[in-house]
Amino acid sequence: MNYKRHTVTAALPYANGPLHIGHLAGCYLPADIYVRYLRLKGDDVIFICGSDEHGVPITIKAKKEGITPQQVVDKYHKLMGDTFSDFGISFDIYSRTSGKVHHETASDFFKTLYAKQIFREEVTEQYYDEKAKQFLADRYIVGTCPKCGNENAYGDQCEKCGTSLSPTELINPRSTLSGEKPVLKKTKNWFLPLDKMQPDIERYIETHKDWKTNVYGQCKSWLNQGLQARAMTRDLDWGVKVPVEGAEGKVLYVWFDAPIGYISATKELVEEKRKSNPQSKTLDWTLYWKDKETRLVHFIGKDNIVFHCIIFPAMLMAHGNYILPDNVPANEFLNLEGDKISTSRNWAVWLHEYLIDFKNKQDVLRYVLCSNAPETKDNDFTWKDFQAKNNNELVAILGNFVNRTLVLTEKYYNGIVPEADTLTNNDLALLDEILQFPKKISSSLDAFRFREALAELMNMARAGNKYLADNEPWKMASTNDARVRTVMNISLQIAANLTVLMEPFLPHSAKKLSTLLNLHNLKWSDTNRTDLLKPGHKLGKAELLYDKIEDIEIEKQIQKLIDSKKMNDSQMPQPAADAQAALQQPKPDITFDDFSKMDIRVGTIVEAERVPKTDKLLKLTIDTGIDRRTVVSGIAGFYNPENIIGQKVSLLVNLAPRTIKGITSQGMILMAENSNGELSFVSPTKQNSNNGSVIK
Repeated sequence: MNYKRHTVTAALPYANGPLHIGHLAGCYLPADIYVRYLRLKGDDVIFICGSDEHGVPITIKAKKEGITPQQVVDKYHKLMGDTFSDFGISFDIYSRTSGKVHHETASDFFKTLYAKQIFREEVTEQYYDEKAKQFLADRYIVGTCPKCGNENAYGDQCEKCGTSLSPTELINPRSTLSGEKPVLKKTKNWFLPLDKMQPDIERYIETHKDWKTNVYGQCKSWLNQGLQARAMTRDLDWGVKVPVEGAEGKVLYVWFDAPIGYISATKELVEEKRKSNPQSKTLDWTLYWKDKETRLVHFIGKDNIVFHCIIFPAMLMAHGNYILPDNVPANEFLNLEGDKISTSRNWAVWLHEYLIDFKNKQDVLRYVLCSNAPETKDNDFTWKDFQAKNNNELVAILGNFVNRTLVLTEKYYNGIVPEADTLTNNDLALLDEILQFPKKISSSLDAFRFREALAELMNMARAGNKYLADNEPWKMASTNDARVRTVMNISLQIAANLTVLMEPFLPHSAKKLSTLLNLHNLKWSDTNRTDLLKPGHKLGKAELLYDKIEDIEIEKQIQKLIDSKKMNDSQMPQPAADAQAALQQPKPDITFDDFSKMDIRVGTIVEAERVPKTDKLLKLTIDTGIDRRTVVSGIAGFYNPENIIGQKVSLLVNLAPRTIKGITSQGMILMAENSNGELSFVSPTKQNSNNGSVIK
């Protein structure tokens, strides 16, 4: 469908701490790339985001720092907004959910659903801290995880094993406010009846089978388990007050209130535009949320899939006047140096600190994070890879091509674009190749394949580099000026096209290159030409686009992480002396012929659900490259089904079928077990390990 306009949102970050590289890689960078691309095409698009300033994480941060929740959100809202701006994340508005417009919008939305009798009013028992005299939200309760024994599991999730929990499942629960054991007390809340709405949600999801595998698969997993009614109000004093009688001391559930922030931010944006431009009085925010010719796209991380694909669409359906998300391109998680990013352990690369340590290198991080984006599986950021991508790709390929082209033009023609002479067959072939790159990049961006699009951009720079190296104009400067003029003209045309194609990915670099070429205000459609720079056009003075990053700079960053790790290790209980001995001893030797009988292949989990009436079993659907097959696996104690959609696995495909709990299991996934009995996936590390690849 050809849409008249686009509403693009990026997940509202919690205003309880600074931003790190995982945030940028997860949704903000891909969203910005996509929006910049749409703008270059001339599309009508708004890019919406803002700080999520309600919810328990805010109040916990406030208590920890001894300040008010409002002081917390004021501090981090500014820090996050400044950081996004410094990295070129080009929101049309960066709003906040503590503002008046948002409170009014969220309140009105709730009242509409309340008037339509959508909510189910229920009295339930929830934990109450008698000493603190308040009900406890999930994160205000800790206790022992019933699955893995972690004594500091939260009331909604055990962060050690990843199991989703409810507070009443915790063993020996205690309040984080007073340390006392809470008691169960009756309270009234309003529930969104997702169970009743499931048929409508299923029909909606089934119309989007083209979504990314991890997104569609996780939605199917939730639906297969059966949706349950979910409370849309909480017993708290920080947030949007519940606007009905009998709801004193209650606020809207943060995941009811937060996505409405996209709508309230759009209202604010339109109002700002009206104030700055009196001629825009006819501008209407409802066009971006209620007109069926508008495409709504949410960029999020995988932990937000259920909220943006099931709960928020259910809310919009219930309201009745809004369009539904057309796509939700969620990324997986980015790890750091082989370990999960953790703010509590200070195992992170903080963006505001990066800006201090690597001045004017925002695009380097944008490039590295995009080229290694966790689009289909969790990926890893390492400082050595960061250095290599800068030095071997940005400097040696893109920067080298641009610099050689400008320096040679300055040397031979005083920075004036020369006129091309007779074109050879190789020249014509190259120009035709250059015209193909915008089409390839567009195709990838339209499909939300940002890594692939960036790779094509670099292939174009490689083509330019190869053209200069093959023709060696520096060797012909004194003997064949006509040929040199042609080579330099074509090289400059490639550089001119790069200024447009670079802009979504590397906006700071594109702006600098535009200045160097003295060429501005180009659109995506201009890349259909290879004569953007006319003969006689005066270029700017040549400068380097990128600088090499030296070993000492990387060693400093690695040392910072080593220091964090030492600090964390010093605060962790020491493992038992015989922990290593607890590992299983090797089994008896087998022959190579025995081993060669096993057919182990790469596969991807595309669906996952719990096996009813069991604690340990998951039913997995795995794409093996040769077929899709069902495998029953005893990993439910370590992984939630919705969190492993898209996970690459090593699968023994020729294991004889076996019936487990009435399900025919065709194979076995390989898992690693540590001395504590914890399981982890044995998965391929190469991005190009395709389904069906044989593991030898």
